[in-house]
Amino acid sequence: MKKNYLLQFLFVFALQFFNAQTITFISEKTNKPLPKISVFGKDGSILAYSDIDGKIDKSSLKQDQENFQLIYENFPVATLSYSDFDKDVIKINDRVKDIETVVIKNNKPAKYIFIKGNFNTYVTVNSKLNCYADGIVTYIFDNKTKKLKSTNVEQYRVYRLEDVKFEKKQTAMWDYDATLDIPDMKEVGNILEYKQKNSVLKELKGEQKDQIEITGEALQKKEFALFGYRFFDMKSIINASYEKSSKKTLRDLLEFNEIGFIKLKHKSEPDYNQLVLYTNFYPTELDFKNENDIEKVKFKTDNSNYTTKYWEDSSFPNMQTVFSSFFKDKLKEQQNKK
Repeated sequence: MKKNYLLQFLFVFALQFFNAQTITFISEKTNKPLPKISVFGKDGSILAYSDIDGKIDKSSLKQDQENFQLIYENFPVATLSYSDFDKDVIKINDRVKDIETVVIKNNKPAKYIFIKGNFNTYVTVNSKLNCYADGIVTYIFDNKTKKLKSTNVEQYRVYRLEDVKFEKKQTAMWDYDATLDIPDMKEVGNILEYKQKNSVLKELKGEQKDQIEITGEALQKKEFALFGYRFFDMKSIINASYEKSSKKTLRDLLEFNEIGFIKLKHKSEPDYNQLVLYTNFYPTELDFKNENDIEKVKFKTDNSNYTTKYWEDSSFPNMQTVFSSFFKDKLKEQQNKK
């Protein structure tokens, strides 16, 4: 009997201990969890990113990174000190802007569905920004199967930091612009049918939208070796937002985000480097067409390619201004080749 009481006590103690290490962001107005809040340190490092339950791990925050900035929906929403994270729950004024309305240009059924919108993508190495890109892209889906047919970038710009360089055996110093990617939207048309080994699907019903989070992992127990390099601890988090109480169809899509994690090192390096790729898409137009021809440009990260200052639109997800507030002139735009 005493043994059972001891086990119960240890279980409760462990539960309270681990819960104490978790901080939850919730909306000040709705008391609902706030996923996708980025916590920036004073040097511009992204130290944490809240999951679909609004939770972050407090151990990811370092006391020397005082004055943490919280970014939600590509805008600063709060500046907190380390002591502010002593609370288990932190309320955030998340009402930065209303959800943008997706313009439906043609409502007649056709062979293809065109979804046009804004994107941004960026890579961090050991939490620090390495490179950034944003632009305008149109996705074409088969209207019958809702499967993605093509991804068509129309305009984009690329930014890189001056201090990155290639040293074969120092992977932390590399320029990872080649890993920048356009958001992969192949799952959004049939999101509720998503099935893949080692993946977990969770749903959050909010006041304005419904969110679905899909997480998957690989290389958790054993590293993968190739040409003297070691890869370990791969993880992917997909988050798709749809109209509240909708059927989660392409017409209901409001936002798409994906984060990919991997640890990398050269065999001569003592520690792994954490690489994280963020990709985000925000639809602005939906159209139905019987032809799938569209003007596009090739996405090449050694240059920018644009004809208009699309980022000046108030609805554009301009994370470049957030990063530039930390890195100033060190974050350089690549030459526009248009």
